[in-house]
Amino acid sequence: MAIPSSIAVRELPLFPLPDVVLFPGRPLPLHIFEYRYRIMMNTILEEDRQFGVLMWDPTQGTAANVGCCAEITHYERLPDDRIMVVTLGQQRFHVLHYVREKPYRVGLVEWIEDHPLTPDQDLSRLTVEVAQLLQDVVRLSAKLTEQDINLPEDIPHSPLELSYWIASNFYGAAMEQQSLLEMQDTQSRLEREAEILTSTRNHLAARTVLKDTLNP
Repeated sequence: MAIPSSIAVRELPLFPLPDVVLFPGRPLPLHIFEYRYRIMMNTILEEDRQFGVLMWDPTQGTAANVGCCAEITHYERLPDDRIMVVTLGQQRFHVLHYVREKPYRVGLVEWIEDHPLTPDQDLSRLTVEVAQLLQDVVRLSAKLTEQDINLPEDIPHSPLELSYWIASNFYGAAMEQQSLLEMQDTQSRLEREAEILTSTRNHLAARTVLKDTLNP
């Protein structure tokens, strides 16, 4: 279900998740067992099936101000009232303020998008560079671990969608993911991802050389 572009601000039920950052176009399965969130899901399922996912920082005890709307695409009720849901990331949003916090948080949010590209911006070369860096990282990881690791065939090709896809796969780096989610410039997001992938590639290459030296 697409979000109408004419609706710039709306109230949205909010689901803080520890160290989890959702990106547009990316799936997120959830196991709903806490009572207040079961209430939230039951309400959502009777309406438009949409809620906001916010990264919760356990060390600071705070939720991020920028998150991503999730739409429930499939759900299964379990005998003890738990719910298994599969969601898909939709549009990003910024929390203006909380409307209420009990039994679950509801915020007034505004939708955010990346700034349109200027006429002189061509991200094709940068997109190819980032895609190649990703291939290098996967190839070196496969060699280092001696496993058959391949990229999926459905990786996006557009600069914006590719930037979301790559960011969503930076597992274990929630703060970095949150920073990438908050960016509103596709080129800046891809450039930062190129930096991260280059660093990772160089690290893996060094480990691979050491491994080949020790195990000729």
